[in-house]
This record gives sequence, C-alpha cells and structure tokens, in this order.
Amino acid sequence: MALLAAGILWRARVPLGWEPVIAVVRAGIQLALLAVILSVMMTELGWVFLWLGVMLAIAVFTSARRIGRSARVVLGVALALTAGVAAAIGTAFVSGAVDLGPQYLLAVGGIIIGNSMNVTTLSARRLQEQLADHRGEVEGWLALGATNRQATARFRALASKLSLIPSIDQTKTTGLVTLPGAFTGAVFAGASPLEAGLFQLVVLAGILLSASLASIIINEVLGSPSQVPAAVE
Repeated sequence: MALLAAGILWRARVPLGWEPVIAVVRAGIQLALLAVILSVMMTELGWVFLWLGVMLAIAVFTSARRIGRSARVVLGVALALTAGVAAAIGTAFVSGAVDLGPQYLLAVGGIIIGNSMNVTTLSARRLQEQLADHRGEVEGWLALGATNRQATARFRALASKLSLIPSIDQTKTTGLVTLPGAFTGAVFAGASPLEAGLFQLVVLAGILLSASLASIIINEVLGSPSQVPAAVE
C-alpha cells in the first residue's frame, strides 16, 4: 500500500518521493522497538513517565523542524506542548476520570502528545502563512502605531481556529465516520463497550484541551515577530 501511495503521488507529480514508503518502514521499526520497551515499562509508573518524556522531546523536535529551527521556535514548541499535554493528562487523572495506572497513563499520554504535536505544527504554519499573505495589512497596523501583538491578533486567532478544525470534526464524527483506536483497543483488551466509550471520551476531551492550549501558546510565542515573514516554504 505504501508503494502504491508513492506511485500515485509520483504519477501526480507530487514532490514527496519515497517518503510514504520510508514512513511506513520507520513506523514498523519503531513499533517493534516500542513493543520490546513496553514489555518492561508497563509495570512501573516511573518508566512510563520517562518514556512519555522521550515522546514529548521527539514531538518537540519533529514539530520545530516543520516550523523553523530557531531557538525561539524550539522553545515555543516545547512550552506549548509541555503545557498542553500536562494540563490534559493532569486533568484526566486528578479528576478521577481515568485510573493512574501505567497502562492508562501511557495510552492517554501517547495519544494526546501525538495529536497535540500535529495541531501545534499546523497552527504555527497557518500563522506563518497568514502573516506572509497579509504582510501589507500587518505593516499598515504597525505604521498606525499598533504593537506587534495587536497587528497580528486576528491572524493568531484564525490560525488557531483553522488548526483545531480537524480535531473538532474528528471528535464530532467519532463512532460514525471513525472508529477510534482507544475505544477498539480497550474493547480488545476486555473492557465493556461502555467502559471503552468512557475511556475514549476522556481521550478525545484531553486531545481538545491539550491541542487548544498548545495552539494558543505557540501562536502567542510566534505571533509577534520582529520581521513579518515574506513567504512560507
């Protein structure tokens, strides 16, 4: 299927090369490694926190690589993801919605980190595109005496809105268009459909909380540039 995807993209002259195949091969290797690691970590809460930290660091690197590799971007992404993920995971477990067990912490944390990474990248890229496309408007506001934050306020809000639409739509259509992984995994593990549904609901709410915070924070950090970007590659 990965080869077929690469062939279709090549035929359509989409400049991605072998990236679909490489992505699937990498995923297979990483999942095999993860299976070995989890067999050791699943019994110790401390090991799970350590692995979540590794996942978060990789998410920061991956997102920053897509946005820009400056120190400001890296620190902004790290702050956005850490704050969003910590708020979502903390709320889920402190409220008692999910038991604080190694298997639950790893499942909830991993899903939230992955989704928050995607939203953070998309939000920052959207902001960069908005600022580049509306460069004249931003410079006009600055010429009238507005601060950098005031001149870019509309575009920060719009970028956050656009980046969150896929997550909101996915939540709205859960069970109708998509069969979520947390739900099916819980059912296969022996949970009742009701328990699995409640677990999935907590995960979906956690994703929205974390993604919302991450999107707003990254746009606050990057939304007052000293120089408006001319174009986004």
